[in-house]
Formats: sequence, C-alpha cells, structure tokens
Amino acid sequence: MNGPGPRTWPQALLLMVKGLCMGGADIIPGVSGGTVAFITGIYEDLLNAVRSVNLRAMRALLRLDLASALHEIHLRFLLPLVLGIGTALVGLAGVMHWLLTEHPVPTWSLFLGLIGASILVVGRKVDHWTAGAWGTFAAGAGAAWLIVGLIPVSTPESLWFIFLCGMIAICAMILPGISGSFLLLILGKYAYVTGALRNPFDASNLTVLAIFACGCLVGLAGFSRLLSWLLARHHGLTVAMLTGFMLGAMRKVWPWKETLESVVIRGKMHVLAEHNVLPQTLDTQVLVALGLMLVGAGVVLGLEWLTRGPGRS
Repeated sequence: MNGPGPRTWPQALLLMVKGLCMGGADIIPGVSGGTVAFITGIYEDLLNAVRSVNLRAMRALLRLDLASALHEIHLRFLLPLVLGIGTALVGLAGVMHWLLTEHPVPTWSLFLGLIGASILVVGRKVDHWTAGAWGTFAAGAGAAWLIVGLIPVSTPESLWFIFLCGMIAICAMILPGISGSFLLLILGKYAYVTGALRNPFDASNLTVLAIFACGCLVGLAGFSRLLSWLLARHHGLTVAMLTGFMLGAMRKVWPWKETLESVVIRGKMHVLAEHNVLPQTLDTQVLVALGLMLVGAGVVLGLEWLTRGPGRS
C-alpha cells in the first residue's frame, strides 16, 4: 500500500465516485469512460496503474509471493476505482437502458453537453496548438466520425468472440471520445453483454462476463502501454488526437435522429441506419434538451475547475 493512490478515506471515496462516473459512461453507446478519466484528472494515473499489472507482478502471483506482487501493483489507486466502475456497470445498466429507451432526446442532450465541454477541457491540455497538433486533431475527429457511423452487425455468441469483443471494447473505453459500448454495438454484442450484467450471478451469464473480463485484461495490458508511451514522448500530439476523437464522436450523441433502417432481433428493435436531423419546432422538449446540454456542460466545467483549483488558469 506504499504505491500511488489516495492516502485518506475521503480521497478514496472521491476516487470511487470518479470510478462510478467512468463505469456509468462506459455503459452508454457513444460516451467514453476515458473522457471522464481525462476531465477528472486521473487519466495518466489510470494508465500507469494499469501498466503496474506487469509480468513481474504476474510471476510473483504465480510463485504465491503476494508481497512482491503488491509491491508492483498500484493497488491503492486501483481498488477504489475498480470498485466504483464495477458498481456502476452492475447497478446502472438497467437505468441507462431505460433512459435511452424511454427518454432518448433529453438523455442524449445531457451527454452532448458533457462531451462538448469535455472537448474544451481536454483541448486546454495541449500546450501549443502547432500545425502537427491540428493535423492529429483532424485525423482523430475524422476517424471517430467514421467509426460511430458504422452499421451494427450480427455476430456469433461463441466464447472466443466474446473474448475478442472484450479486447476491442476495453481499448476504446480508455480512449476519450471512442465508446467501448458503441464498438460492442457495432460488433453485435452490446445487448448480449449488458443483458448478462443485469443478472451477473446466473451461471451462464457469469461465464460470459468472466470471458469478456479476460479479454478486457489482455487488451488493456497492451493498449495502455502504447498510450503511455505516446503521452510520454508526444504528449501534445496525442492529446490533440484524443480531443479530435471526442469531437468526431459527437455525431453519435446528437439527440435528434431519424431512423432509416431497423431490424427486430429477439423481440427488440435494433437501428441499422440513422441520420441526424434538426428539431422541427422550438417546443418544451427542445427547451428541456437545450437546458440539459447546459447542465452537462456546467458539470464538466465545474469538475475541471474543482480539479484545477480556484484561482488557477
């Protein structure tokens, strides 16, 4: 417990709350837990903590040398964060599904405000907006715009594919702007995995979640190291690219959409193609949506102000 992480119970509780927010974001197709980590100031700490689960720690665990393993792993940081993320994934899956199904426009409006303000917050972390930074920003925005426009497909429910989905989704979950949940939707496994989360202690669901978690661990171990290397050596360019990801992802969270093509699978309608539209009239629903956008933006800017500290630029 001498590693990085909270030193007091209030600090641990705050980190757990940030984990709850990350987990809640990761459930939503189009919103990334990596964005929450970035705007709450724990992104690079998160990458370093993931990197601490390394081969030395694994070898020590295999030797049953618990002291050596814990010396490597940033347990003080990971424990409250993972507890918060896990609680959100299990507890909020049903709530988020209900909100997106029953109240899509106000829910997406809130997310749009969250992400819009997050672009400003993350963009401030680029020290110098050079031509190269603008180039990587544009590349990131273009890539995210194309990814979120992909059409969900039908895929197998074999355990090997669930493992692969975990590897792919976790990489996106730690990228600001790219939603792991949306990639699961594209891979045809969003409803399958969230369905297992609603009843995680059922034997078959537990197997699915365990295999998915193993895929997440493998993907996270490799991808976090790549991101850490990029941030250490090309910080400005990497943050500019991540900011671009967030801008491009706003295509997915635009509240007003028109369905072009859909299909019913197992009694549930899945949208295959849609495009964004503007609201036709300035009615009460539109005003509520605009208000929620401002609320979402205010939450992000307030969190950033509290993290940075009053009086600091």
